[in-house]
Amino acid sequence: MNRLLLPLLLLRAGRRQAAAAVRGYRDRARFSSATRGPDMDEILRRTVEACEPRDKPALAALYEEQTREFVRFYRGLSAEQRPGFLARLTAECGVEHGRVGELCGRVAEARGMGPLMQAEQRLRSSLTPRYNVLIGRICGLEDGVKFIVDLRADVLWCLETKAADCPHIREMEGTLKKLLSNWFSIGFLKLERITWQSSCDLLEKISQYEAVHPVRSWTDIKRRVGPYRRCYVFTHSAMPGEPLVVLHVALTDDISKNAQTIVGRDPSPEIAEDVNKITTAIFYSISSTQPGLHQVHLGNYLIKQVVKELQGEFPHMKQFSSLSPIPGFTKWLAGTISDQMKDGTTNRILTQAESKEIQEIVGGPVLETLKRLLITNEWVKTEKLVRVLELPLMRLCAWYLYGEKHRGAALNAVANFHLQNGAVMWRLNWMANTSPRGISSSSGIMVNYRYFLEDTNYNSVQYLKTRHIEASTQILSLVAQFQKTSKL
Repeated sequence: MNRLLLPLLLLRAGRRQAAAAVRGYRDRARFSSATRGPDMDEILRRTVEACEPRDKPALAALYEEQTREFVRFYRGLSAEQRPGFLARLTAECGVEHGRVGELCGRVAEARGMGPLMQAEQRLRSSLTPRYNVLIGRICGLEDGVKFIVDLRADVLWCLETKAADCPHIREMEGTLKKLLSNWFSIGFLKLERITWQSSCDLLEKISQYEAVHPVRSWTDIKRRVGPYRRCYVFTHSAMPGEPLVVLHVALTDDISKNAQTIVGRDPSPEIAEDVNKITTAIFYSISSTQPGLHQVHLGNYLIKQVVKELQGEFPHMKQFSSLSPIPGFTKWLAGTISDQMKDGTTNRILTQAESKEIQEIVGGPVLETLKRLLITNEWVKTEKLVRVLELPLMRLCAWYLYGEKHRGAALNAVANFHLQNGAVMWRLNWMANTSPRGISSSSGIMVNYRYFLEDTNYNSVQYLKTRHIEASTQILSLVAQFQKTSKL
């Protein structure tokens, strides 16, 4: 109680009235504290207590309420408060490393198979973070699994932004990834086709989650689930009504080379399909909807399941291909030009003839001007420049997809995804996506990754084992031209 308030109460009323006022003040304070809820220290104290693996039936209701309280408290934290809370939670409820060291000594000292196995079991148990008990109890709540998925998204954000990058949080990230990989394995997923008759809530979520070609209107989403189009999602029984990964498919008679022909105004959502015109499936957009399921592989399973569905619906369908964006290419290209300018040596990006032709159009220093035009998207406004830049940009893009690596794998995440699935890097398409996003991210270029079903398993194994990229003659020819120009 505020110490300055008590003398004032004694002065203004008699002793009995003052005592009643004090009691009223304390009651109001308790009510206010209950309204605010427990503070972080109190929540952490209760969480540590609740992480003790006691399975007494009499405590079940108490632990359930403590778990609900934890979830309510965490959801009430702001984005700025969560990193600090997670750092304390993982440190106070993680692995007891002192206990681990002690048990390692007991394993080393154990004599005989029985004592050794017993010591190993205790060691394994001690290596399990104590917050696993809390995670298990959260999963028993309604929407508990979704809470854990969102929790991992927060943990990943903390690590990526360095908001709270510490060994304890990294340990939690690995724990959550392993748990979610088991919970969201293919056996627990359900494939659903989305149509115009699907729930409005589901259609709206699919529109919001679309990450490749933004949905413009309800008419647009109606078109994307209508004739000559298919939309499939994976769902999970623990997250009803929540699509986990979304795949959009165009049904055509050839392998598409332009995004606008797919996401444009045709075909009309009212026309009927002509089965004889459907020989090819184009996977033109795949979007993971849950950041917390990052690196929990769902998309590759979805494509395989969808291929089976389409083969059942169209037995004569023979061609399966993506029409994929190349996010990051323009940024990589601008960085490559900057490195070339700093290097100060002979231009290894453009041939002499290309440099001369570009300079005649733009004037000024070729590389510096080209970098500026690429960053601002101004180059697409000049038809002659678009024509002149086709070969050098296609050559550079082929190298970016085929030659640039991250830990031995393809640097581009979309390329890595399809190559892991066993696809062939089949064709680069010039001016395939002329939307502002397409020009900004990949200079308008798109790529087809083609799935030859009889070879996908072999290609996948070869890529995963040796990082060998199966590519078409067009891709390899462009790569060879780049190597010749760059003297690689």
